Amino acid sequence: MEKNETVPTSYSAPVDLEALPTLLSSNTRKEEDNERYSTGTFNPAIERSLLRKCDWFILPPLTFMYLCNALDKGNVANAKTDGWDTDIGLTGDQYFRLVMVFYVPFCLFGTPISIAVKKLSAARVLPLMMIGFGAMSLFTSIAKNFSQVFAIRWFLGIFESAMLPGVVYYLSTFYKRGELASRVGLFYAAASIAGAFSGLIAFGVFHINNPKHRSWQYLFWVEGSGTIAFALFAFFWLPRSSDTWWILTEEEKSLARRRILEDSSVEIDEKFSFRDAFKPFKNPLYWVWALISVSLGVPLASVNNFLPQIVASLGLSTIKTNLYTVAPNVVGTAVLLVLTFSSDYFRERSIHIAIPLAVTLIGFVLLGCIDPIAHRAVAYFACFLLTAGASAPSVLVATWYNNNTPQESKRAVVTAVMIALANASGLISTNVFIAKDAPKYVPALATSAAFGGLCLILVICTGTWMRWENRKRNQIQGITLTARDIPTETLGEGPSNPEFRYMY
Repeated sequence: MEKNETVPTSYSAPVDLEALPTLLSSNTRKEEDNERYSTGTFNPAIERSLLRKCDWFILPPLTFMYLCNALDKGNVANAKTDGWDTDIGLTGDQYFRLVMVFYVPFCLFGTPISIAVKKLSAARVLPLMMIGFGAMSLFTSIAKNFSQVFAIRWFLGIFESAMLPGVVYYLSTFYKRGELASRVGLFYAAASIAGAFSGLIAFGVFHINNPKHRSWQYLFWVEGSGTIAFALFAFFWLPRSSDTWWILTEEEKSLARRRILEDSSVEIDEKFSFRDAFKPFKNPLYWVWALISVSLGVPLASVNNFLPQIVASLGLSTIKTNLYTVAPNVVGTAVLLVLTFSSDYFRERSIHIAIPLAVTLIGFVLLGCIDPIAHRAVAYFACFLLTAGASAPSVLVATWYNNNTPQESKRAVVTAVMIALANASGLISTNVFIAKDAPKYVPALATSAAFGGLCLILVICTGTWMRWENRKRNQIQGITLTARDIPTETLGEGPSNPEFRYMY
């Protein structure tokens, strides 16, 4: 934006840095500068209508898409409780290798497919990927041996790799920074509640008695066919952008652009540049976020992939094991929503990440220190602690680095890389959950707790540093500003711009 350009009243003009003194001593001058930075207001009726349409016509389809994603990824855990592994001849640690192989293509292909999402539109690429992973679920129902399932799980990892980063990026083009965590939380709740749905679906289909087919085959058929059917609907329903969305009025389209420029992106529909997209990784802060993502991924993958096996350590029957996974997943979903909505309300990320990390850490330590059969009630309570703290940090960390990356191309790549690193940690989780440690899996629980503790320390240190950096910039400039006060349209330089304030 040029210095003398006329600025719309809907958001504030950037500060003239040449005229900004190093330290302002006058209270009057401080009030003037604060007024220049303050965010503008929009017509509340139009904004409410716009948000309603986004919340009711974009979020529910995305949420169901991610529910299908989580179901198709984790249904082998439920199938295993019905003897699927025995029926196809798995031996030793072959089941754990099948869980592990998913993460290799998941990590390798997440970034390139996410770039395609930015260039070709998430509204078209993501439903096509969904058709792919739905088909893999159907193929699993007819696979007869380890090699066939191994190949299917490889392609499943490819098709699912860009779902989470693609949707987070897609939502950031419709919602402001202070609205993103709660919306990603609603979307991600599908992954958390998927454990409950999967348990309920498994509970239902495992009662089917048909001599021609195994009960676990119905599980793959129901989930795979449902995924493909909904993908076809999503392909034609999801809007490519607010500018081309038929359901919006012209006033709502104009407002949508202004909102994103004020509090999300430097430029809308920014042309993708490989050179610029990877520039954030020159900043050491993004390497810290990378470490946070890696350490976060281990406890998250442990809960997502092995909760049925952890519940099975209580010594319950097959049907009860699946039924007992429902309540912890429901509680985990409720905690996820409470934390993400609270995080948006207070526009604060790091404390809201640290709290659930500490809760999950306690759950892993508790499970590792007791005999789950002798202390069944305590062990089951620990399962609630695991799910209560597993999902929210993933959503809030992704929102955290998105909020501090105002360029669309950089945001798309950063999100893809960080989520790929978090999912790469699934390789660690799947390699420490091994058959010989059943039913307690003490080494796996200890490893998950250690990575969760490391993540907790990194989050606390990063949040503290961001607060200190914001205070230092305010003291130098003699004004009191937060991330809320700076329109993102002015922040193309990122943290090197003195106007930048971290959203911590």
